[in-house]
Amino acid sequence: MGIITWLIVGLIAGWGAGKVMKGGGYGIIADMILGILGGIVGGGLFGLLGVGHVGGLIGAIIVSFIGAVILVWITRLLKKA
Repeated sequence: MGIITWLIVGLIAGWGAGKVMKGGGYGIIADMILGILGGIVGGGLFGLLGVGHVGGLIGAIIVSFIGAVILVWITRLLKKA
C-alpha cells in the first residue's frame, strides 16, 4: 500500500480507537499516529498468533484498529502511573 493509504488507514483506525476507548481521542494527529503505530503492533500481534495477512484495505483497518486500541490502553495506563 502507498503512504496515502497508510495515512488514511491510520486515521480511521486511530479515530475509531479513540471513540471506542473511554475519554475520547488525543486529537487528529495523535490518533493518526496511534493508528499507524497500531498497524505495526496489530500486524506483529496477528503474526505471532499465526493469522498472517488479513485481506485488503478492510483487513488493514481492522488490524490497525486492534493495535491502536492496545496502544491507547497502554498509554492511558502509563499516564495514570
